[in-house]
Amino acid sequence: MPIHPFWIVAIIVIVLIIFGPGRLPELGAGIGKAMREFRKATSELTSEVTHSTQPVTPPPAATPPAAPAPSESAPAQGSESASPSSR
Repeated sequence: MPIHPFWIVAIIVIVLIIFGPGRLPELGAGIGKAMREFRKATSELTSEVTHSTQPVTPPPAATPPAAPAPSESAPAQGSESASPSSR
């Protein structure tokens, strides 16, 4: 059922008479703030519900760190580490 334009004008006139032209900006700001808070609350609730319906996947198992591979620049222990004076 659509709202007739006459009712909209009547509501605006009644609000203007009750609150006056000076308080209308404050009233509009209050309504805007309330709408923002409502949208924020509904979006948080929606995201919480969708998040809670998602299946929980276990975190991947932690693997121990691999042992470091020997580097080629290090001399071999038996052959080159001995100095010629020790022979």
